[in-house]
Amino acid sequence: MTRPGGRSARVRDAVHEAVVELLAAGEIDAAIPKIAERAGVNPTSVYRRWGTRDHLILDAAVTRLRATSPIPDTGSLRGDLLGWAEGVEASMRDRHGQILLRALVATLAPGEEPLEYLRARGDDLQAMIDAAASRGEPVPSVDDVLDYVLAPLYLRVLFRRPVEPGTGAQLVERLLTALPADPAPDARRGG
Repeated sequence: MTRPGGRSARVRDAVHEAVVELLAAGEIDAAIPKIAERAGVNPTSVYRRWGTRDHLILDAAVTRLRATSPIPDTGSLRGDLLGWAEGVEASMRDRHGQILLRALVATLAPGEEPLEYLRARGDDLQAMIDAAASRGEPVPSVDDVLDYVLAPLYLRVLFRRPVEPGTGAQLVERLLTALPADPAPDARRGG
């Protein structure tokens, strides 16, 4: 029987916090043994769970994004997108969120698959879109959400431009304005 919030969750949280602290301190190349020492865990535990430092950074970034910008269920696509985008915006305004995003981008090798962590986040967005389609709303594709909302927020952080309050909402409105008035034929079928 697994306990929610048990030892495994405490280890994950401690290791995630350690990697963020080291990155924030400018130690962008901190190796797993240093991260494990900072977290107060055995390096073997870190290697067993994440395998590589890059996978650890990816997991820390996605875990943080899921916590700070969960996919809401407001009953409307607009409400869901606004709630989600406001969470992403808040994360991108936060120094630790910015540090994790920059580290995440630095760890992705050219041509590398986005791994299960990023795929899971895409699946979250697809579930939000599918729910809206099942209600008969016009829906964007996941790529549209990435292009119109997520990419501009991330690029501002990567280019060290400010993410002003309300930016997420403006980007969502731009996306929704670009949608056709009627749901796509396959969206009406629930496909």
